[in-house]
Amino acid sequence: MNTTIYLIRHSEPLKVHIGIELTNESLLEENKKTPLSITGEKLAEKLAKSTEFENLSSVWSSNYVRAIATAKYFASNNNLKTNIDERLDERIHGVNAYSELPLDFEKIQLTDASYKIGNGENQIEVQNRMYNSFLDILKQNKGRRVVIISHATAITFLLKKWCVIQYPNKYLFQNKSFFDGNWHYLETFKLTFDKDNTLIDIKLLEPEEMG
Repeated sequence: MNTTIYLIRHSEPLKVHIGIELTNESLLEENKKTPLSITGEKLAEKLAKSTEFENLSSVWSSNYVRAIATAKYFASNNNLKTNIDERLDERIHGVNAYSELPLDFEKIQLTDASYKIGNGENQIEVQNRMYNSFLDILKQNKGRRVVIISHATAITFLLKKWCVIQYPNKYLFQNKSFFDGNWHYLETFKLTFDKDNTLIDIKLLEPEEMG
């Protein structure tokens, strides 16, 4: 029996309603605690009600607030608990402010797997922790259906385990394009594994396909 794992980016975070911030928090601390916006909550709740996500066996989330806030809807609709694994967290930038990042930071990180800044993470480090978490979840849920809520960059680096990704707009699995690299909140990838835990199909689910 095949195993289905849905890799989903978190919903829209709270950004536009933020005013003055009198805090000495680091970028990492701020990034981890950012909640969903009002729209983000509504969108996550709506997606989780799709028939595509019925009869889940487990729901997993990164340790970031916006991911947990997204995951709770999928868990609640299936009478499950939200499991949290910090190995599913977003890539650590290694700077104190986004303005400190080079303009081509994203491109360099995707094309140079060892590139990182300061105490940040490189592609290999993120991919390894993501993959180790993913394998644990996969092995514990053979023949079942699982949702994992994570982050765009972390998901991208994980997908490179099975796919060819050409910056900035081509994601290929078995020489077939399945994604154009134009990330949206709640972007959803459906991965199907056979009984030997071999990936046999990956598909980007469009909203109209999820009813």
